[in-house]
This record gives sequence, structure tokens and C-alpha cells, in this order.
Amino acid sequence: MYTREIQAPRSAPIENGIPLTGTWNKAFSQVNLLNVHHPYPWPLPRWLKDYRIKEWESFSVQDERFFLVALLGNFKLFHLAQIFLYDKETGKHYVFKKLMPGNSWRMPRSLNHASVECHSSRFFFRIHTWLNADTITLDLDIAATKQQPAFTAHLAYCLGDGDITPAAVSLNFTGRRTMYAYKTLSAVRGALALGERYVNLDPVRCTGIFCDYKGFFPYRMRGVFCGSMGFDGDGRRYGFHIVENQARETRKNNENALWVNGSFTPLPPVRITMPNGPESDWVIQDLDGMVDLLFTPREINRFRADLLVTRGDFFALMGYYNGALVSGENEQIQVRNQWGIGEKLYLRV
Repeated sequence: MYTREIQAPRSAPIENGIPLTGTWNKAFSQVNLLNVHHPYPWPLPRWLKDYRIKEWESFSVQDERFFLVALLGNFKLFHLAQIFLYDKETGKHYVFKKLMPGNSWRMPRSLNHASVECHSSRFFFRIHTWLNADTITLDLDIAATKQQPAFTAHLAYCLGDGDITPAAVSLNFTGRRTMYAYKTLSAVRGALALGERYVNLDPVRCTGIFCDYKGFFPYRMRGVFCGSMGFDGDGRRYGFHIVENQARETRKNNENALWVNGSFTPLPPVRITMPNGPESDWVIQDLDGMVDLLFTPREINRFRADLLVTRGDFFALMGYYNGALVSGENEQIQVRNQWGIGEKLYLRV
């Protein structure tokens, strides 16, 4: 069975200007990739080095009624805030998005106690990461349009409920160009209002995954992201977040993770294939027999941008996962019609 070293917690994934690689089970106190010395073969001024760092935070939350995915990111030429909401009871899905040019604010360098927000007169998106208080909160307030109702939400991750082990990784692309990710799964409490409908989210039945990313990602950035969360046949809270990206030495270190009742299992690298394209079935498998999943898209969102200096093609699909995963206890976790997200990204910036 696949394993990888879980290193002792440390304050940062950089030491004396040199980025470290590995997997940890606690968030870093601070992540400032500008402290990396000479990430490129040629000298760059600090502002240009900062321009090459892409960063974002994302949320995936669901109970038996709703599935919500939200992302707030700084891609330096532009900022992006987007929310996907699927109403399982009515079968309707909603997309809220705001794209802003420029690089006027950055994502926090620490998750211990920090906040970031994107707002206008009709759109409000705020993240407050407060690991020192065992919580992460998301606040959304979006005005109604002719096509969609107003949407408001307050979500709080209950990181202090039970024994939850997060995952923090630092992975290498080439030279000293690295990426960092922090991921955790927990119960979620809160409420949301969609039009005239108001729903309380009970942490007994509502689960979420939170991710924080920063990196010197390649100029032509590619990645496939798969994730889901819920309860298995025995009523245990579980979730997974699996990525196929451009990092090196993924056998030694990668960002793939499984949680069962708060316990973190590092998963091996995977191969994600789409025999009939991204809008049809995805096959997610490894070579160790720990990951064998089929993702069947049901709701398809695609966004494309082709500007003078940047190009993007992003699939965000909601659908069902079926198959099996193996935990660190060598126990097979059956995945049966579990609603989840699949994302395929190409970004040249």
C-alpha cells in the first residue's frame, strides 16, 4: 500500500530562501513565496516575481439539499470570484461570477487569523480564515438579476469538532519554482438564502472541504481537480480531494488526500482520463489499488477567455462519483452516487 512521509510541523515551507518539498499535517504559520531566492534562472525584480505567483482559496460544501462550490483567486492580471450552487431538490443550478482586472489585493499569507474580500454594490464575497480559533468562515451576498434570484450565505467550518488532521504540501515544478497547498475537511454549520427560500445547514449532516493554493505555476498551467465529501455506508464523514497537475516527483510527494472521520490518508498519484472528452465520464485510477473512481458529469459549466496576453479554458462540472478508495487503515471506502465536483483548467498567464 502506498505511503509517504508526514513531516513534523514547521512555520514555513521555505528555509534560508530555499523552498522545501514534502507533506505536513498542520498549516504553516506563514507562506510567502517571495522569500524564495532565485526561483528563475535570471534575476527578477520583486514586483515581477510577485506577478508570477498565482493564488486562490476554494470551498466545497454539501448536505442532502445543496451542493456549493466557491472560489476567490488572484491571478495577477485579474481577480476571479465565482460560486456554483446546485439545488438537489429542484434540480436547478446557479452560477455567480465576478471578474476584475488588475492586481490590487492579495490572498492572505497566513491562515491563523486573516481575511480577504471582494465586493461591489451588488456582489460581496468574504473569507475569514481563523485557524487559531478552529474555524474558517465564508460570507456571500449577491443581488438578484433578471436571470437569477438573490443569494446570501454564511458558512463556518467546525475545525474544532473532533480530531481533524489537515494536509499541507509543498511541491516542485522545476528549479526553485514550487507550489503550496493546504486542505482540510470538517463539518459545516451556517445558513443560506436563495430568493425567498431560507435553509439552515446542520453540521451533523453538512460537510465541506477547504483548499488554499499558492505557487509559481507554469506559464501554461494545466490541472484536473476532483473532489467530493459526505457520509459512507456506515455513517462516517469522509471526503477526498485528488489532483493531477504539473508537479515533479509525484510518487514521492503530491497533494492527493482522503479523510475518514477526520483521519487523513495520503493518496498516491493518479491518472485521470476522459475517453470521450471532459463532458463525459472521467476515469480516476492509481497504480497501487487505492483509487478507483468514475466521475459522471451532470451539470456542465465552461468558461473561456482569449485576450492579448492571457488565455483560459475552464470546465467546472458537477456530477456523481462511484467506485472505491482505500484508507490508511487498509479499509475500502465505497463511493456510491456521491455528488461532487470535477474541474479541468488550462490557463496561460
